[in-house]
Amino acid sequence: MQSYGDEPRPLAALSLPSRIVIGVAACAVAVAVAIHLAMMFLHVAPSNTLSKQQSEVIGEYVYPEYEQNWKLFAPNPLQQNIAVQVRAELRGADGAARTTGWTDLSARDGRAILHNPMPSHTQQNQLRRGWEFYLNSHTAQDRPNGLRGELSERYLRRIVMARLGAEWAADGEVERMQVRSMTTAVAPPPWSAEKISDKPVYRELPWWQVTAADLPEGAKHQ
Repeated sequence: MQSYGDEPRPLAALSLPSRIVIGVAACAVAVAVAIHLAMMFLHVAPSNTLSKQQSEVIGEYVYPEYEQNWKLFAPNPLQQNIAVQVRAELRGADGAARTTGWTDLSARDGRAILHNPMPSHTQQNQLRRGWEFYLNSHTAQDRPNGLRGELSERYLRRIVMARLGAEWAADGEVERMQVRSMTTAVAPPPWSAEKISDKPVYRELPWWQVTAADLPEGAKHQ
């Protein structure tokens, strides 16, 4: 009769190759976890010699999947809604030019997210991050304040053309586009005595010429 103390241990019962594979896998997981924790620590820690030297590597690892921010817990959260809107100048087959009305891309993203239990990262963040990228790399007069200014403009144009290029092309060739933001204040709660204007504030960017580089891969530009 076999006693309980004589029951074989699961790991010991495995063959030597199997134990080697499990050991190597466990070591790989431990190394991956250690690297992840080190990257996140260097990202959120105060600036130091190592984080400065490896800033590019750390940034490539962290953004955009592991971005850290405190907006959710901020004592003074954002109190504005910002919508990104676009319009285009089209050239019809008869050579006549016309300007489209404004299309609210933020509203389209909002409708796609509404009642969707698993909205995509693109629907939630692409447009918002693209607009923030532009604002952070330009002055209030829409002049680039660094080397990333031109890159942010190209990125914003590509977002617009990827979403509306085919829709616009049905009515003519897209020659130029214009982007603007519409900022409205979030209404205060009923118990607050705070008075806030509900009038929207617009920021219109200059007209941008559309080139083949702004089109999605495979699209044609005449």
